[in-house]
Formats: sequence, structure tokens, C-alpha cells
Amino acid sequence: MAQQRVFVITGASTGIGAATARLAVEDGHRVVLAARSADKLQDLAAGLGGEDRALAVPTDVTDFAAQERLIAASLERFGSVDVVFANAGFGARRGFLEESPELWREMVLTNVLGAAYTIRASLPALRESGGHLVITSSVAGRRPLPGSLYSATKHAVTAMAESLRLEIDGAFRVTCIEPGMVDTPFFDSGAADWALGPDDIARAVMYAVGQPAHVDVNEILIRPTAQPS
Repeated sequence: MAQQRVFVITGASTGIGAATARLAVEDGHRVVLAARSADKLQDLAAGLGGEDRALAVPTDVTDFAAQERLIAASLERFGSVDVVFANAGFGARRGFLEESPELWREMVLTNVLGAAYTIRASLPALRESGGHLVITSSVAGRRPLPGSLYSATKHAVTAMAESLRLEIDGAFRVTCIEPGMVDTPFFDSGAADWALGPDDIARAVMYAVGQPAHVDVNEILIRPTAQPS
């Protein structure tokens, strides 16, 4: 079991990010929690053991300077960055006449540019530690969904993960997590009864992170048994 490694998580305040933070602390990691919601982050950090185990850093992932501050704060507090989980993102209704152009812009900036900024900000620290970059894509990042700009953003994330893996030539590990339907705040009206829970995805993240150093789990596609595609 990994001990005292430092696990940075974006989109950490709720859902998959928060569930992963809890499992990471149980597994002996110290965690750095990033999201826009300062209050939720502080509450989560307190519940994970406070300053010795968890650091809350309010972060807008679409702001590169904020992401640089996130990594700098992680290094200053804990001395290394061993795992980075680029998990921040959100979706939108399908249909190219749905939603507003402003929401589309925010979604593309968060899901695509935000993930790229996380990679860029953390890459030197991950090279130094020989660590692990985990990134949240989606089933929608493997096949187009009708009228879904969200699907296009997740195709970009899936490609980003493989592009990074090819660039770094084994300097650290890269894993792309591709969930199906998960019951998280992503669904304003609630997910289907058969949807996965955040803990299901968090366990998949920890499975990849927990492999021996020479094992690089590149992709995990994880769907509810009842989800056909």
C-alpha cells in the first residue's frame, strides 16, 4: 500500500473527486483538494484529517495561474506531487440548439482547456516524482453521442491522455478513466436507478494508482451492468 504519497485532485468538492479523496486518504495518501467551492473543500479536508492529511486549495481550472498555484501549494505543504487526478468537468443537454453559447464556452474551457492546464502545471512535478496522471473522460469520449458537444470535449480528453503518454516516454504513468452513467451532481434531475456511484469510479482510480510501478493502466472503461452502450 502506498504511504504518504501526495494525491492532487481537481473537481474534488463532490462526486467522483470527493469519493476518490476519501479512498486515497484511507490508502495512506495525503490529498490536495481543488475546486471552485471553498466551503465544500474546507469541509471535506476537515473530514479527511485536517492539515496533516488534506489541503484545500480553491481553484478555477480554467485559470492557468491558479493551477500553477495549486501545484506550488502542494509542493510547499507536502514536498512532492505523486498523483494528479484531472477530474474537473461538467456536461450539458444534448442538441446543438440546446443550452446557451455561454454555457458551451464554459464547458469547453473547463473540460478541455482545464484538463490541459492541469497537465501543463503538474508535468514537471510528475516527472520529478515519476508519478501518475489520471484524467476523467467518459464513455462519451469513445463514441459520439447525438447532438452532444460534451461528447466532443471528452473525445478531446481521451486523445489528450494518449498524447501525453506518448510525449513523456515512460517518465510517469497515465490513466484515462471512462465512466458510464454515474449518480453525481452531473445530473441535475438525477441519474437512473441502475447508475454507478462515485465510489465505483473512485475504486477504479485507486486500482490504477495501486499497480506496481512498471504497470501502466492506460484506459479503464467502466459502465453499469444495465447500461447497453
